[in-house]
Amino acid sequence: MSENQNPTKTTENLPSSTSSRVPGEIGNGGSSSSSSFSGKKVSYPNPPDPSNPDAATLREQWRFAIRQYSKWYSHAWGTAILAGVSFFALGWIIKGSNPLPSFKHHQDDPPPSSSSSSSAAADDATEAR
Repeated sequence: MSENQNPTKTTENLPSSTSSRVPGEIGNGGSSSSSSFSGKKVSYPNPPDPSNPDAATLREQWRFAIRQYSKWYSHAWGTAILAGVSFFALGWIIKGSNPLPSFKHHQDDPPPSSSSSSSAAADDATEAR
């Protein structure tokens, strides 16, 4: 039971041949014929091109990137416009009328008389002198 709880004892029970290998032998697959350690070759998932591609390939890649960007840009604008119209319609449904009125005319308020506005303008002119 104590052997399962202590994982260091299981690593100590390994054969001594694997622990006596030097890093050069491990990297070379255990063969001792090679005297120098060349290191492990690193393989990248997407390695760089060995040389620059020709102009036609670059032009094709550039056009593809522009098409992709244009498609994403137009989709974003379409989504934004659709969301705006949807929220406007939702506001109209909730309020029962235009949620963004341009003018606030109420039926209950009397329209302002022209005589009071002209006297207010005259009062402003006399105060400015």
